[in-house]
Amino acid sequence: MLNVSAAKISLNEGHNRSFMFSFGVCVVVAIQVYIGVVFAKYLNLHPEITVILKRVAFVIFLLVSAYFFNTAKSSTLAIEHPVRSKQSRFFQGIFMSALNIFPIPFQAYVVTTLLSYGWMSLEATTIGTYVSGAVMGTFMALYVYILFFDTLKNTKIASPKNMNYCIGVITLVVAIATLINLLRQN
Repeated sequence: MLNVSAAKISLNEGHNRSFMFSFGVCVVVAIQVYIGVVFAKYLNLHPEITVILKRVAFVIFLLVSAYFFNTAKSSTLAIEHPVRSKQSRFFQGIFMSALNIFPIPFQAYVVTTLLSYGWMSLEATTIGTYVSGAVMGTFMALYVYILFFDTLKNTKIASPKNMNYCIGVITLVVAIATLINLLRQN
């Protein structure tokens, strides 16, 4: 949803407003990634909880996929006319990113996996580097999304309907990958 919001803001209000939105998103992502790392420390000590979280993640990703496919069915094909918002896009990015709690369990899972392979340690410098990398990656993903939809703004691909279908497919693929991972463990 954050990617779609950044793209819509860019299409309707310009790149600068979407970048401010993206900066707001990244502030919260930094906090969420750090919480995810702290949660990974706990999961590292209690691996039985990881299996439960994978099952919950599978159900959540299926529900998110269903939501976006349902939203895509009811979306119109027209792109909204440019509107200047009086609200701060930076704070909107903070607010919307704070509503998105998926990064916390996702980052906890990724860090737990990296720890299990010995590719990461829980030292302060490593954690800081990891958080910084996650924030930069988030901003770059939003930036690429903004540029991608800017090049497609006059096509049917950039319609809200197709954006929702894309997100639905992505979350469905993640749900299927999670299910396969769960089945391999059993």
